[in-house]
Amino acid sequence: MTDYLRPRTLDEALRLAAAGRVVPAAGCTDLFPATQAPALAGPILDLTGIEALRGIARGPGGWRIGALATWTEVARAALPPAFDGLRAAAREVGSVQIQNAGTVGGNLCNASPAADGVPCLLTLEAEVELASVRGTRRLPLPAFLTGPRQTARAADELLTAVVVPAAAGAGQGAFVKLGARRYLVISIAMVAARLEVADGRIARAAVAVGACSAVAARLPALEAALAGAPAGEAADRVVPDLVAPALAPISDVRADAAYRAEAAVELVRRALVRALPRQEAA
Repeated sequence: MTDYLRPRTLDEALRLAAAGRVVPAAGCTDLFPATQAPALAGPILDLTGIEALRGIARGPGGWRIGALATWTEVARAALPPAFDGLRAAAREVGSVQIQNAGTVGGNLCNASPAADGVPCLLTLEAEVELASVRGTRRLPLPAFLTGPRQTARAADELLTAVVVPAAAGAGQGAFVKLGARRYLVISIAMVAARLEVADGRIARAAVAVGACSAVAARLPALEAALAGAPAGEAADRVVPDLVAPALAPISDVRADAAYRAEAAVELVRRALVRALPRQEAA
């Protein structure tokens, strides 16, 4: 096996992955910075020539986001308002150059606790599709992300797509990020929210916080408290006791744990306001 492999079809890529340990590569916006050497250690499996891994499409069961879809493509995609949080996050991933090269699949496989796309995909009930010569399987995103820089992907598997079920396309999405500066920043904390509102009340809420635990986390207690509440009171229902138990923030060079915990509560409030239908937020 050579050090650099560039298959043209998914079947060929899966055979190469099954033949021995390879390093899948796409945009390389995470892979290159993580490499503490003048060159990547092979064998490198370059996936960028596989058209089957590209594109964003709506099907009978929901939406399919190809693993090679870039963040620029996500930001520009014709998606319903439920995806507005994901599209907003796409515009916050690094610089424009990073957004043009970085891929959704690579972002998930890198499994950073501060990955901007993850909270939004959690609110969209996303699943990941994994393929190998043994077959294809789907995992809910929380089951795929098992820890910091850790996933449930087997060595011979490739992440081929992210799937959002049709039911999660309802409502309005939003994303709020806190960093030390406006652009080109790793999050101190971030929140995604998706609200379904009917007759002035919240029918369903999905809220997730990133960069405040080993993996981004949904807030089930808050979601339950919001169900049935008047939409205009959504932000007022947010109290620390409904947020903190789901999180485990750390202290690092960007912020200490106490600040992250406090910031998360405020960001949740702001995200909920942004996720309200316009007439409710007025």
